[in-house]
Amino acid sequence: MYLTIEETAVYLSMPEHQVRNYVLEGRIKAVHDGDQFLINQSQFERHLEQVEDVKRQIDEWRNTPIPEDIDVKDED
Repeated sequence: MYLTIEETAVYLSMPEHQVRNYVLEGRIKAVHDGDQFLINQSQFERHLEQVEDVKRQIDEWRNTPIPEDIDVKDED
C-alpha cells in the first residue's frame, strides 16, 4: 500500500509542504510515478518505529546517572 504526500501529511499531522520538502531532501523515501510521489506505508511505519526506539534509547542514556568515581573517597 502506498501513501501520497497528502495522506502522509495527515498521518503525521504535518503540513503538506513540509512532507514534500522531506521527500525532496531524501529524508522520506518515496517513488515518483511521473505524476506524484508515493511512499511505501509499511516501510515508512517501520522507519518511524525505529526512530522512536532510538529516541527512547537516547532518553534512557541521558537519564542514566553517572556512577560515583571509586577513587574519590581514597584522597588522603
